[in-house]
Amino acid sequence: MLQSVSLKIKTKLTYGIGLLFAMIVLLGGLSVQNIYRMSADTQNILADNYNTLLYSRRMLDALERIKTDPVARTEFEKNLNLQKENITEVDENVATTHLVTQYESMKKDMNDVSIQRVRMALNEVMSLNMASIYRKSQVAEHTAHEALLWICILGIICILIAFAFLIRLPRSINTPIRKLTDGIMEIANHNYEKRLDLGKYEEFAAVANSFNRMAERLTEYRKSTLADIIQGKKYIEAIVNSITEPIIGLDGNRKILFANDVALTILNLKRENVIGKSAAELALKNDLLRRLVRELVQPDEKKEPLKIYADNKESYFKVQYIPIHLTDGQKDVSQYVGDVILLKNITEFKELDSAKTTFISTISHELKTPISAIMMSLKLLEDQRVGDMNNEQRALAESIKESSDRLLEITGELLKMTQVETGKLQLNPKITKPIELIDYAIKANRVQAERFGCHIEVEYPEKISKLFVDSEKIAWVLTNLLSNAIHYTPENGRIIIGARQEGKVVEIFVRDFGKGIDPRYHQSIFDRYFRVPGTKVQGSGLGLAISKDFVEAHGGTIRVESEIGKGSTFIVSFNV
Repeated sequence: MLQSVSLKIKTKLTYGIGLLFAMIVLLGGLSVQNIYRMSADTQNILADNYNTLLYSRRMLDALERIKTDPVARTEFEKNLNLQKENITEVDENVATTHLVTQYESMKKDMNDVSIQRVRMALNEVMSLNMASIYRKSQVAEHTAHEALLWICILGIICILIAFAFLIRLPRSINTPIRKLTDGIMEIANHNYEKRLDLGKYEEFAAVANSFNRMAERLTEYRKSTLADIIQGKKYIEAIVNSITEPIIGLDGNRKILFANDVALTILNLKRENVIGKSAAELALKNDLLRRLVRELVQPDEKKEPLKIYADNKESYFKVQYIPIHLTDGQKDVSQYVGDVILLKNITEFKELDSAKTTFISTISHELKTPISAIMMSLKLLEDQRVGDMNNEQRALAESIKESSDRLLEITGELLKMTQVETGKLQLNPKITKPIELIDYAIKANRVQAERFGCHIEVEYPEKISKLFVDSEKIAWVLTNLLSNAIHYTPENGRIIIGARQEGKVVEIFVRDFGKGIDPRYHQSIFDRYFRVPGTKVQGSGLGLAISKDFVEAHGGTIRVESEIGKGSTFIVSFNV
């Protein structure tokens, strides 16, 4: 079908271009013919009459010298004979015969009168040829005018025909193509009701029929697809409503697309007042939605669980914001289209965590009594008034003391952890010099450092700002960091503890030169009960977690900089 249309368009173009070619050939042929005619007329003037005038001029020159120059007679007779052979005009033969007669008379009696008669005969021949030249020139000029006229007429006809083709031919081809293009654009704009009527363009009728059949099928497909979309929408709504966790969907303009029944319940809103409405506008009158929108627009790294009172009970939810992107077939190109807010109910886990905290707190308090009794008994055993111990008994007592100290340390850490978890951590901040905190940590670890043979160096600037912190809590943090550094430092190694200030930030650091920490664990070491795999140092795994909680409670940060084989540096930062 398309091939047939192409051939008919090609035929139109062939006819049009062929006609233009024929007109160009005709115009060129006419021009060549007329130029040839003018050339022939000009040739006649030059070839015949010019020779006669040339012979006559030579005879006149010879006639002037005929009395004195014998050669002149020979020259005259030579040109006279040439003239006899160049008779071209009607009366030229008579004039030439008269010239011969006068020349013969002059030869018999050469005087001025006879010479004058010959001269007059020559002038008659020359006048005859001059008149002929003028007449032929008029004919050539007429021929030129006639040729120009015909060329102009034929040229105008060719121009008119070419102009008609220029107007008609492109229009006859462009009009159906433009209609077809407009129809395709309508289809592209989802106007499937568009139909083409190209009946008067025979070669495009098949294309129009195919286009109309395509549009009809697209209309049918759209109707069936719309039904599928509606069915799919209902299916998705059913899935969303069947989810037991609150879920809210927003488009790119923060308008609510969907919200399941659980979400509407905790928001205390009705579906008809929510769907299609701006979340920002609804948030003005809804505290929970206001917090959700605020955290969506300005995400906070540390999100506390939501505490919501609904259905006559308290529930805790962890909020998860999921951005939605659509891809157009290219792996690296996607378009943001909205967000999904998912509230995960963690009430059960919160209750378990609370029970765990209560249990740990109770156990820690209960353990303190027997530990204190053990410590008191050890004190009594060490008192010589009770009696002397032998070396084996003294070693056993020392072992019991170390274990008791360790138990006391663990229970202390557990109590601090429960204080943080329950929100009962109380800070008593006061203005403190960083060097005071450093000195406290060094004194608390002096015995341990001497036992491991560690040398502690202090780096402290002359001028540094004071801190407004709970000195007891931060001193405990530095003591824990320094104790860890001692445990991970080789025997007779060195440790650097110090402080520095950059702008309005004061940093206190503890640096050891041990085996270092794998970068994979730089974040995990601050988690509770986490221990770096492969470590041989005993511990509860709570010290760094509690240190992080203490520091962050002051608005500060704690981080580690470490590489395998190059030691570790723990840095505590505070704003001043």
